Amino acid sequence: METETAPPELFARLAEIGRDSSRIAARASDAPLEPETLYDRHGVLVVRVGDIVVKAHQPDRDYGEPFLARIKVAASLPDLLIGPLGPPSDVDGRTVTLSVYGEPVDPHKELPWADAGRLLAALHSTPVPADAPSWGRPTRVATQVARLGEGPAEDEVRRAFATLPAWVRGEGPGKGRPERAERLIHGDWHLGQMVRARDGRWRLIDIEDLGRGDPAWDLARPAALYLSGVLHPDDWGRFLDAYVEAGGAAVPDGGDPWATLDLPARSLAIQIAATCVISAREGERPLDGPEQAMVDACGRIAAAGDAA
Repeated sequence: METETAPPELFARLAEIGRDSSRIAARASDAPLEPETLYDRHGVLVVRVGDIVVKAHQPDRDYGEPFLARIKVAASLPDLLIGPLGPPSDVDGRTVTLSVYGEPVDPHKELPWADAGRLLAALHSTPVPADAPSWGRPTRVATQVARLGEGPAEDEVRRAFATLPAWVRGEGPGKGRPERAERLIHGDWHLGQMVRARDGRWRLIDIEDLGRGDPAWDLARPAALYLSGVLHPDDWGRFLDAYVEAGGAAVPDGGDPWATLDLPARSLAIQIAATCVISAREGERPLDGPEQAMVDACGRIAAAGDAA
């Protein structure tokens, strides 16, 4: 469970909504109705009550027509995704959705890297629904770098950021952007976006970025962690091998996977490093080992250089 930072009154409102919804479904479940915080960071609060998950989404994002389209897409793919049970509601000025609970990945057990590779490959092989919104471009990299303060680690991250193409940095309309066939992608994938459903199979959650885009960006986070030495090569191998064997479209068939993964991996390494530095500074603590590894990776990216 994440450390609680949300106002107590918001937790109380979500718990109340969860109890009301869970009582309706109580005949189908023996799950306890005691509210439990599943996540509370970055303005997002997720509360579980029984088999119902109530989520207060980030307050600074647009939840208009594209989000409704994403909910529709998720509902059409129940074998791959667990999306909201219906349109969002407004609760005290916050966008709130309900969904069915799924068991998250247990970090104390062997991590399901092979299952993750197969699940992403299945998503990327799904025909793109006509009304699926565009994922857009990786704006979070620039957003996080813009939040950096001053210091040696911050400067290291900025130097790496300067090596990224202008369209990734948010400084151009897309010049130099690779022309790749769009697939249905999650848009913000990591192991925390996987849960095991009641049927025992894995599903994807958190559909705020679901849409049409380059599937290589769904592999960017584990690729970045591997390049930075944070993710063990064996885990990366299990993930990538399973993805390729399942027909994943993000990497060339029989070719060098880094031909498509290099830029997304570097971009996510910089984004993760920026997030680590911000977190350490806000907590008034030094960087830990994995966090320092991400900053060190930025040093290597900056030294290698690239077309800005």
